[in-house]
Amino acid sequence: MHCRFALTHLQFSLEAIVALATIVGTATSVLAVIQSRAWLVFTSLCFVVLSIIAGLYARKKRLALDAASTEIEGHSIDSLNIANLKRRVNRTLVIQEAHHTARIEGEDLEITWQYSGYCKSDSETSIDFSIDSDDSTAFDNLKCVAFDLAHDPGMVQPIRPFLVGSEGISRKLSVPFLEPLKSNDSFAVLLKCALPRCVKAGFGYYTSTLSFTQDRVRQCEVRLIFLGPAPSWLRVYECSAQHQPVLLKALPPIRQTSDSCEYLDVEEERPGQSARIYIFWRDAA
Repeated sequence: MHCRFALTHLQFSLEAIVALATIVGTATSVLAVIQSRAWLVFTSLCFVVLSIIAGLYARKKRLALDAASTEIEGHSIDSLNIANLKRRVNRTLVIQEAHHTARIEGEDLEITWQYSGYCKSDSETSIDFSIDSDDSTAFDNLKCVAFDLAHDPGMVQPIRPFLVGSEGISRKLSVPFLEPLKSNDSFAVLLKCALPRCVKAGFGYYTSTLSFTQDRVRQCEVRLIFLGPAPSWLRVYECSAQHQPVLLKALPPIRQTSDSCEYLDVEEERPGQSARIYIFWRDAA
């Protein structure tokens, strides 16, 4: 709520600057024509440039505000809203395959993410992840561990991710590679993280986000495993920084027993900057 108020206030302030700069620039231009003063012409050009810059900046902030107000079926997706406000787009790595697994038992969520691809810059030392949920447990109390599969396929050298920025329901984690990547080096990284008490009975959701400067990710797989009672239903929405969520489909389980239920969503050529939100309903145990 505070983040949205701040952005709204900033938006109005910038629009006021744009309007004022345009008025002053126009008035100054008229005077410049009448009096043929070079300094007036220069001043009017400065105001015009200022209004253009302020207008572009205001538009950028307005888009950020729109992205930070995601609601689905009457529910605010708070963790994704916060994540959109501080989204960091990766510009050095190309992701070819992304595999997300969410294991939900009671109120506890355990995620396992694996990315593979190659480096497109001269050098890269780490990869960032966004952990978004309604859990605000301190990072030091989370059970997070990563592995550099390209340099440690046997997973004998665990890597402790470190927090980038502030705590909260949306956290940015950075995982350093065991060895720096060079241009065209391939990589594969796996991250495991346990988030307690973040999935309540009733309405719940899980977000799968991609933040890379590439048009498409060749393959993205999202697997959701529920231990205990199965959800009454599960639906998939997709949204981006420019668009509000769109319902893609109702997802049926691929496997179900008396004590577990599994869903699988596989997409080829998924947008490199996008979010899929998996919403579901679980009755109280």
